[in-house]
Amino acid sequence: MQRLLAHVADVGFSGAPKPYGLSVDGAEELVEFLPGEVGHDFGAPEVRSDASLIAAGRLLRGLHDATTDFVREPGDVWQLPPREPAEVICHGDAATYNTVFRDQLPVAFIDFDTAHPGPRLWDVAYTAYRFVPLYAPDEEEHTLPVPEARRRLGLFADAYGLSEAGRAALPAVAAERLRALVAWMREHAAAGHPAFSRHVEEGHDRRYLTDARWIESTFG
Repeated sequence: MQRLLAHVADVGFSGAPKPYGLSVDGAEELVEFLPGEVGHDFGAPEVRSDASLIAAGRLLRGLHDATTDFVREPGDVWQLPPREPAEVICHGDAATYNTVFRDQLPVAFIDFDTAHPGPRLWDVAYTAYRFVPLYAPDEEEHTLPVPEARRRLGLFADAYGLSEAGRAALPAVAAERLRALVAWMREHAAAGHPAFSRHVEEGHDRRYLTDARWIESTFG
């Protein structure tokens, strides 16, 4: 992660923390503290606004563009498996809860632990899922009427600069991305990872599968 954050800073991308090396015992990676508010509350007006959605799309495009010439090394270790075609380095979890807001707009992504090489659309689809959001109607608190979800999805695609082919493929990729997340979560839960075990117990995996089916049937 340190090399990746150093690279994007060197090429002029300011929407990520700068790396400060490792802790004295080498157990932790140290990064810059970015002032602002993290978007944990998706119901907050500034998180749900069209302006925030557009800014998030542009921020993700800026991150991806900054990684196109990142030089991978044989010893690189990624928490999530690399995925072909490896067009960029995906953030892997560029959601509202990993976004720093200032003046009610997204200005940076944080928590790059899940970064990995992959296609642009793999990351775009997940960020759209979280920012639009693309939640099935049974998720009553934050789901949107379908016409509104379509409108906001279009805003996000425009802000990122997604091609027509990318727009057409996005629903299927979003569903595939959620199913891959479920498989990864269940694998780690089965191995005894406490956080993932708790997520499965709480039904996060079932939530993602419900949303994947709804995205395919509604937008596919």
